[in-house]
Amino acid sequence: MNIEQLEYIIKVAEVNSISTASESLHISQSGISMAITSLEKELGIKIFKRSRLGTIPTEDGKEIIQKALEVLSKLEEIRDSAQIHSDTMEKELRLSSTQGLFLTVLPKSLALFKKKYPEVKIVIEEKGGQEITEEVRNGKIDIGLLNIPKVKPKEIELEFQPLMEAKVIVMVSKNSPLVNRKSITPQELMDQNLVIYNGPRMKSFIKGFFDHYGEMNILFFTNNTEIIKKTVAEGLAIAFSYDIGVNSDPYFLSGELVAIPLVELENNTMEFGYVRSKKQYFSKAAREFIKCLEFYTTLKY
Repeated sequence: MNIEQLEYIIKVAEVNSISTASESLHISQSGISMAITSLEKELGIKIFKRSRLGTIPTEDGKEIIQKALEVLSKLEEIRDSAQIHSDTMEKELRLSSTQGLFLTVLPKSLALFKKKYPEVKIVIEEKGGQEITEEVRNGKIDIGLLNIPKVKPKEIELEFQPLMEAKVIVMVSKNSPLVNRKSITPQELMDQNLVIYNGPRMKSFIKGFFDHYGEMNILFFTNNTEIIKKTVAEGLAIAFSYDIGVNSDPYFLSGELVAIPLVELENNTMEFGYVRSKKQYFSKAAREFIKCLEFYTTLKY
């Protein structure tokens, strides 16, 4: 029995497919099959059964897989303990973040972390939420920062940890006739032009909004938040956003943009947080960075 075998059965149980597990782990199907067969022979039980639904754990297999998760968790505890005693810090921290979601807390958190640990190199890239999740699962990054689905996916290997909640706001120009509104309803926005952030979460929100309340005139889609803000500031359109960072955004601080709460709307909140792999060692650098991130999120951005 070895660690790789335990990792293989956990992954196959998660995706119910040896071929999908093979692609995810970058191991050949035959290699995974042989490793599982060898483990089954060693233990004298059948861990999986094949059916039309895929490769499904047996009752005995479910117990073994749970034990495998516990073993990997204990290994991480051992690594944590060794890390504490050695008091060493990794030289690199790899992060990915969805655009626009952490524009205020992320820079501040990075600055605080670098002040404490200047020797650690930080590599951060902008990615979509699904891509971030896959990179965490495959061990390409240490932490992924993203919006967390309200119904979390069934994940054996991943931990999703919320850090803050945001509400939908309508972004308008200081010269907009709507500027003095304390709140606004969807029905009152139907005659407005709209610019939309070109991301999957916002697209999903817009689709649901249009399906429920009717379509608005869309000027354009873009993933450039600066262009969105300038377009709205010039009074050419409105935009939907979230209240994270409004209190420290230069456009809102200068009064060029005004945020109006959107009311009488279902599902108008979103959780932001991080995702990490339960299977991968949670490094000291990653844990210390999360502390910096938590510090600023508790300050209400």
